[in-house]
Amino acid sequence: MRGRRVLMESFVSHGVRHIFGNPGTTETPLLDSLPAFPQLEYIMALHEGVAVSAASFYAQASGRVTVANLHVAPGLGNGIGSLYGALKAGSPVVVTAGQQDTRMRLNNPLLGHDLVAMAAPVTKWSVQIERADEIAPIMRRAFKVATDAPQGPVFVSLPIDVMEQETAVDASPPDNLWRSTRPDPAGIEALVALLLKSKKPAIIAGDDVARSGGEQALVALTEAVGATVWFEGLRHHAPFPTSHPSYRQSLPGDARQVRKALGDADLVLLIGGPFFEDIWFAPGGHIPGGASVLQIEASAERLALNNRLDAGIVGDIAASVSALTDAVRAKAGADFRQAAQNRNAALAELQAKEKEAYRARVEKSWDRQPTAMPRVTAELRRGLPDDVVIVDESITASLDLARAFDYRGFGDYFGGRGGGIGQGLAGAIGVKVAMPDRPVVAISGDGSAMYAIQALWTAAHHKLAIVFVVLANREYRILKHNVDVWRQNFEAGTQHPYQNMDITGPTLDFVHLAAGMASRRSGSRRPTTLPVPLQRLSRRSGRTSSRSQSKASARA
Repeated sequence: MRGRRVLMESFVSHGVRHIFGNPGTTETPLLDSLPAFPQLEYIMALHEGVAVSAASFYAQASGRVTVANLHVAPGLGNGIGSLYGALKAGSPVVVTAGQQDTRMRLNNPLLGHDLVAMAAPVTKWSVQIERADEIAPIMRRAFKVATDAPQGPVFVSLPIDVMEQETAVDASPPDNLWRSTRPDPAGIEALVALLLKSKKPAIIAGDDVARSGGEQALVALTEAVGATVWFEGLRHHAPFPTSHPSYRQSLPGDARQVRKALGDADLVLLIGGPFFEDIWFAPGGHIPGGASVLQIEASAERLALNNRLDAGIVGDIAASVSALTDAVRAKAGADFRQAAQNRNAALAELQAKEKEAYRARVEKSWDRQPTAMPRVTAELRRGLPDDVVIVDESITASLDLARAFDYRGFGDYFGGRGGGIGQGLAGAIGVKVAMPDRPVVAISGDGSAMYAIQALWTAAHHKLAIVFVVLANREYRILKHNVDVWRQNFEAGTQHPYQNMDITGPTLDFVHLAAGMASRRSGSRRPTTLPVPLQRLSRRSGRTSSRSQSKASARA
């Protein structure tokens, strides 16, 4: 059989259902094989960055490995930024790209380059298939490496002539692997001993808590020890219910501010994340002085990588947290249990005060012009159903968004990792493909939206019912904030206007941009874009129907 058939059968045998891609000439062997494999749906994007981000978010939302198919050197270059985001997010994506005929490699063919070297810095493994007999074993290894903890993208270069070679090596079935490990009982004992000595414990929950289905296990542990729960600054998921009294907020972007947020915590438990991804340098560590540091990870690679530990264990996240909770309950004395209850009660009182303060903030800003973000997010919450999935790239509006919405756990929230913008609109494509029965809303800043505006065409083309909300403040506001921080940190001594950070002259018209990628005809099944100036939104209570919401793209 030909190599391209082995490639497609490898996809099918490993459970791939969708290929997110942007077509090109060297991808012809894959594209022309699609009719013979109707179980594989090709999700067409108009830019490789959109394809990779959509695949990354699909992998996160579905929990299954998927494929993104790019086009030779320029196409792979277009996707590198999104590949970086997928690597930081730990998304199990097999990224392929067509390569020029290997018989031309000494002639520097058009669009040719060393694809393996290009992809290597932003993937777990990067390889080129040199002969058709390698297709099956390389694809088997690619899926294995992508799903090994910590998960992440791999890259496979597919020369067009190799795809047309004959081979007798059939596609390999997936490996039956049981990777989840039980935590070492001695390690659990060590963690418990330190927890029971703590007077003010804090937990920092990473994305792997949500991916492991460990949210409720973490709730049980938190309540058993009376701990606060914090999120990483940039996160892909909500690993703990944000309406719970123990939830605090996302941590800031430098060590000094992290220490300030954690306050007088005497123990910090890190669970399921890289910890810590700073934006700014600040002297000192992230952990308050004198506090014990514990960690639970699914792989030894992350354990004690960035932080010295007093105790750490490797094991399945949900199982390890549950085992830790059981051991705490079994060994905690009456004094500790009472102290934990007191801490929980104090956190509930603090939460009530913060909610009241936020309600006052919303009310105070309600009639402000232009529309204030607290009102924007409050109106969005009142107009959306309870089972809505939020894909968030609101950036400077993210704090208000987090106050307005309660995320119960996995599936309610998806954000971007790595800090590169343009993931939100594209990511919503992957989330909707993975979760077709839930309403999906993408909330993006205008600067971020312009990095991946082509995603609107893909949503229309595949008839994906997604609400895209663009918060158009006509500036890179986060950069202005960062300029202020830079001026303070480095005592720059400059006070002149911000340089090249306004998105004006001309002003972007997102309604017309969207209309150019989707039909506006009444009754069309494709997304319709309507201007919804938020200052005109009603203050009435109740919810807008999901049908009318699916036809709106808001401008703030």
